[in-house]
Amino acid sequence: MREIETKYRVGDLGALLAALREAGVEVGEAVLQDDQAYAPAGWEPGMPKAGRTFCRLRTQGSLHVFTTKTPLANTMECTEFESVVSDREQMHAAVLQMGYVPSVRIVKHRRVGSAGQILVCVDMVEHAGAFLELEMTVDDDRDGPTVQEDLDAWARGLGVELQRTTHTYDTLVRTAPAARAAFTTRGA
Repeated sequence: MREIETKYRVGDLGALLAALREAGVEVGEAVLQDDQAYAPAGWEPGMPKAGRTFCRLRTQGSLHVFTTKTPLANTMECTEFESVVSDREQMHAAVLQMGYVPSVRIVKHRRVGSAGQILVCVDMVEHAGAFLELEMTVDDDRDGPTVQEDLDAWARGLGVELQRTTHTYDTLVRTAPAARAAFTTRGA
């Protein structure tokens, strides 16, 4: 499976939520997601990500999900594998044993809805702000950048102030002014 997405910094969260309702997208209540991101040994921020596999260990409520993502044409198009795990600490230890290095902790409140095949996520990311993320999961040979153009056209059709970014949340959090001063990995 490939996950293809676009991401936008949100200028006015209330206007975005109203525009989504007007477009027929009902987003659910916000849920807390606590993500520990991992990078392959030897990878440093600023190095290319394409072709390298990164990991994430997410906790949402009592659910723990382990994910691998390998960026393809760009960081917003990845092959992705995901599985629920029963023990976050044991999975964290296993990821370290496989040679991965904790890179950044991403904590966000996420509201989710859908527009046809598009997963619509409205995120409040600690240290980074409010974002709209549009995702499409495909199992065919569609061109990733073309899908991203279609997602962008859909987002622009909402008629609200959005600033598109090609950075992933790990980069956005790592480079945020508040995060730079306090950047430490807080375990698993």
